[in-house]
Amino acid sequence: MSAATQGPSSLRPRLLGRTAVNAFVGLSVLYTLLPVMWLLLASTKNRDALGRSDLLSVSDFSLFSNLSDLFATEDGIYGRWYVNSLLYAVVGALLGSLISVACGYAFDKYRFRHKEKLFGLVLAGVMVPPTVLALPLYLMASEAGMVNTFWAVFIPVLFNPFGVYLGRIFSQGYVPNEVLEASRVDGAGELTTYFRVSLRMLGPGLVTVFLFQLTAIWNNFFLPMVMLSDQKLFPVSLGLYVWNSEAVTTPDYYPVVIMGSLLAILPLIAAFLLLQRYWKSGLTAGSVK
Repeated sequence: MSAATQGPSSLRPRLLGRTAVNAFVGLSVLYTLLPVMWLLLASTKNRDALGRSDLLSVSDFSLFSNLSDLFATEDGIYGRWYVNSLLYAVVGALLGSLISVACGYAFDKYRFRHKEKLFGLVLAGVMVPPTVLALPLYLMASEAGMVNTFWAVFIPVLFNPFGVYLGRIFSQGYVPNEVLEASRVDGAGELTTYFRVSLRMLGPGLVTVFLFQLTAIWNNFFLPMVMLSDQKLFPVSLGLYVWNSEAVTTPDYYPVVIMGSLLAILPLIAAFLLLQRYWKSGLTAGSVK
């Protein structure tokens, strides 16, 4: 039956359904964008305007002043925090995604004893909250003498059970077994096959795991708080938390905390925009056989 022959009573439920879906999507977008809009407006205001909640006024524009104060506060330590976060997040996510995808590939393509049991342990690790692991990691780092060092935060973020799970899914969706057999027939070893054949096919999946790990590491807060006491090693998330705590007694910190928070989200936005094409294709891995 064509749409022209359908009666108003049959079209009304469909229109109401579409309206409800569009309204829900609109509210979700508004809920997501409102905090970002507030952050953008608040970053342009001075301390007095923030106290009055007068964010829409154009008379208190202090964006460049706030930016200058941000990098001048406490001898410009925010720049050090930013570099630390880039090292923790970008380098950690890159190495972590390579490790996760390689492990997932091994679980998918190779047979070894107790493979499914070991993979079950990986899935169990996905369900363990990272905050639960902070104390055991601290005790292990203390025994190794790595507390309050760069490595105390960097090494734990390299291993991600959820990334291993995604790596296996991407390997099943992107790397046909026939291609591996053809490579082995041509005389290529396992490492050569992985790096020259499989890893290229896993490119979209690798980018997807990288973005997930980048976001998780960049927003990581509890582990650095437990491991670090030297402010020169702090990531942005922990440094802004310290400043925000000091703003309770020293309100001059509020504008720099807000400006620092605005700058802190820029790398994540840039990463998703630049890698969006690979990320979208990675999310569809295994959906079509």
